[in-house]
Amino acid sequence: MNRIFIVEDEKDLAHLLEDYLRHHQFDTKIATDGNDVISGVKNFDPDLILLDLMLPNKDGLTLCKEIRSFSTVPIIMVTAKVEEIDRLLGLELGADDYICKPYSPREVVARVKAVLRRAAPLQPGADRPPSALIMDEASLSVSLLGRPLALTAVEFRLLKALSDDPRRIFSRDQLMDRIYRDHRIVHDRTIDSHINKLRKKLSLACPEHEVVHSVYGIGYKYELPHSLDNY
Repeated sequence: MNRIFIVEDEKDLAHLLEDYLRHHQFDTKIATDGNDVISGVKNFDPDLILLDLMLPNKDGLTLCKEIRSFSTVPIIMVTAKVEEIDRLLGLELGADDYICKPYSPREVVARVKAVLRRAAPLQPGADRPPSALIMDEASLSVSLLGRPLALTAVEFRLLKALSDDPRRIFSRDQLMDRIYRDHRIVHDRTIDSHINKLRKKLSLACPEHEVVHSVYGIGYKYELPHSLDNY
């Protein structure tokens, strides 16, 4: 039974999440104060942490950084702050996903299950489930949902940078550092042009869903619907 550590100062919400998670066969523990989180992580040894951003005495971003100094446990940041920079900072500090309030408890359970699936090690002899996106750097070949894509070298490096860290928001400067290895000086809007071309090619394989998402004022991220993570 997976253990979920719920760090949430709104007690009614914390107990609502606890009820939903226990209904789905998760073991749970609740902390409502930032000062109780580090000891709780060490004593409870959770498989995943739902970490609220705004907590009394110590905030979620500080706690995320402290937890990452001694543990790789998956962390889902939960926040009512909608500024994109908070999302970016949370993920750069080591969070695996984020959920914005208000949310549905069913959505939280679904996201918890998805993050745990991604974090679960393969058992010896087990076959890895087929990936929706397959990239071969040696041949620059790419397939999405089993459909081959013809990408340029720059488009390949761009997609690889984004998909290697799904749901992370990359700024244009960060993407330029990854796709132009000679560190040439390029106008940042050049990335927008490459993204537009890449999106058109991705839409041929996955017309129903956007794969590369724009995050206003910051940059871009790669994210497939959870139902397509392993198609």
